[in-house]
Amino acid sequence: MSERYAPTNADQVRELIAWAVDEQTPLEIVGRASLRSLGNPMAELPTLDLSALSGVGLYEPGELVLTAAPATPIAEIESLLADNQQRLAFEPMDMGLVLGGPADAGSLGGVICCNLAGPRRISAGAARDHILGVKGVSGRGENFKSGGRVVKNVTGYDMSKLVTGAYGTLGALTEITVKVLPIPEKAWTVLVFGLDDATAIKALAQAAGSHHEVSGLAHLPQAAAARSGVKYVAGAGAAVTAVRLEGPGPSVEYRARALTEELKSFGEIEELHSQNSAGLWREIRDVRLIAETDVLWRLSVAPSHGPLVVADIRQRLGGAVEVTYDWQGGLIWLALGDSPDAGEQAVRGAVDAVGGHAMLIRASAAARQAVPAFHPQSATLTALSARVREALDPHGLFNPGRMAPQRAAQ
Repeated sequence: MSERYAPTNADQVRELIAWAVDEQTPLEIVGRASLRSLGNPMAELPTLDLSALSGVGLYEPGELVLTAAPATPIAEIESLLADNQQRLAFEPMDMGLVLGGPADAGSLGGVICCNLAGPRRISAGAARDHILGVKGVSGRGENFKSGGRVVKNVTGYDMSKLVTGAYGTLGALTEITVKVLPIPEKAWTVLVFGLDDATAIKALAQAAGSHHEVSGLAHLPQAAAARSGVKYVAGAGAAVTAVRLEGPGPSVEYRARALTEELKSFGEIEELHSQNSAGLWREIRDVRLIAETDVLWRLSVAPSHGPLVVADIRQRLGGAVEVTYDWQGGLIWLALGDSPDAGEQAVRGAVDAVGGHAMLIRASAAARQAVPAFHPQSATLTALSARVREALDPHGLFNPGRMAPQRAAQ
């Protein structure tokens, strides 16, 4: 079994990484380890366990600012914010069940390092758009601070943006500061029943282009809708297209009526209020409505291309595909049966035809070893990524191989 190092404060993190640099010892960096299987499988390595770095260090509701250690549970943060009628507006998704683990086990550091945002990304932006600052230690064994309440960037890079979505390959975070926002007074969802994928995306595009300030745009084919715990959705016996509206009570009610009038030509319409609305979007956020198959892909494409990509994949694979659409159709969760290549040729071939990104989320151990989790980058992006890693982790010590082919330690 590999060695495990468990620092209890930021100074110990720096000392351990400085030792790893001197000894040229690669490290797997984990917090609560709920996202450990996301990305490429890595060789067994000594573990830098940051789980002891947990807790909210600063929260000023009036300033809409929260600072916490990286292993602080998202559930703990959301509970604290809810007590003050506030929230993380980017709606961080919980990938526990998707990855075969428990629900509500994620941490702030995991969400930030993997840039996990939910359905509200179309209106509120990604996780990286809500970071005010970070502190951490680079692969040179040096402390860095970026953004925050005192702006200082000792590395010359905007580390707050770079580490978000870097899967722990650029630095070990010791503190994260994010902005928070008030919870809206009301959240309703307008449902349209019975649309095929292509028509649903047209309806979502119309809603997105309206003046109604929508905060969620999703489409659930019939099989996915039937799995919902919301009876109006599960009992529809048809595909369900969902548009969320949030804000002051009178405004939401007015916008829901106006949106219903605009979308009624597409099909039968229903509204979800309060808990039913919240429950549906949690299911969409956490990918709980798609089939529990061996293989799961996450596709990012232009919304108008979504149904075309899915149709192309179905044709290539003979139709054994199940999907849900989020972000107006720009985010597609695609479930397949097991195969040696996890359907990579069909999936990435269809995505490449329109320009986009396909990430392998779940597959058999053999398929994960054979298929890169991340979509191949262009030569330009590959070179740029390599330069950034060279600057921040010149010895390739942090999570080697998780995002890109492993480099030998230098």
